[in-house]
Amino acid sequence: MSKQQDEIAKRTKAAKAAIQNAIDDESSVGLFVSHHLSELEAAYWMKHGTPKPTRQQVIDLLVLRSHWGGDAELDHFDFTLPDDVTDYVISVRFDDTGEVEGLEMES
Repeated sequence: MSKQQDEIAKRTKAAKAAIQNAIDDESSVGLFVSHHLSELEAAYWMKHGTPKPTRQQVIDLLVLRSHWGGDAELDHFDFTLPDDVTDYVISVRFDDTGEVEGLEMES
């Protein structure tokens, strides 16, 4: 694994932990989860294991869509639901040291 791949794996893990810590928050993560629980059909959720997922199950489904920004393109990591079901992402922003600096829902 290359140094950049190691850093991507490290930041993905840190980003998912930050998202997890904000799950009950009325922040962007809470808004993302609430929006998708109310908007997506039961058939989508059934495809992923349950007709009515918990907030935790929605977070567990998140996948890395892209990472971008800066010379190494590792300043922002965008997570979304699988199967191109939404244009919304939870964007995780990192500082220069690789620490999570913020979370936002974006489209």
